[in-house]
Amino acid sequence: MSNLMNLRGADAADTMTSKELLDLINEERKLFGESEVRHNQFVERCNDELEGEHYKNFVVTNPNGTTSEVLELNLDQCMLVSMRESKGVRRSVQAKLKAKQGPALPGTYAEALRVLADQVEEAHRIEAERDEAIRTKALIGSKREASAMAKASAATREATRLKDALGFNAHHATIKAVKSATGIDYGRNWRKLKAWCTANGKSSIAVPDQTYGEVQAWPAGAWLATFAINLGELFPEATMQPA
Repeated sequence: MSNLMNLRGADAADTMTSKELLDLINEERKLFGESEVRHNQFVERCNDELEGEHYKNFVVTNPNGTTSEVLELNLDQCMLVSMRESKGVRRSVQAKLKAKQGPALPGTYAEALRVLADQVEEAHRIEAERDEAIRTKALIGSKREASAMAKASAATREATRLKDALGFNAHHATIKAVKSATGIDYGRNWRKLKAWCTANGKSSIAVPDQTYGEVQAWPAGAWLATFAINLGELFPEATMQPA
């Protein structure tokens, strides 16, 4: 920063470098929950905003050996550049720029009190806007989190529905589903499952199958009585109640 200061003349109190102005702006952007701006992007913004204006520019060498363009702006030009910021950031930055410029000395005691009151009111207003920006950002974050949770819950319900439809749940299961879970093929013993259903007044349900088009899903009671297979333990996720 000392190198930048050496570039400025005796009227340095009435000017700022683009680096100093950007540090001020980025400080406020951070407080308002906005991303910081890089200096090279900021210089391009300044050159565009101040087209036709007279200001000094310098090329400085950075500690890493690279070079950067740095501008020297008067306070009016700083005000113009800050107009591109959002309302809250702009007001806060311009209030600090005005403070740097310094108000005209009041002529009377009453005027001095009025100036002081205006400064206090401005500080309170900026603080309130900053707090509101932070609160709004937190509220948006909470809404996004709630939306994500709702989508996850809906996805869980849909997965359970699909398992029910495909005979892959705690109430009915196909021979193929049980084989996938246990590694044992009960395909040759399907008649035992059917016999249990006939004896107990139960029935299997038809579910779609990619290989055969349609297969039978047998009730949990048949699997438990015939092969001692507890579908609730075999497919525990399907026993969960949807949220």
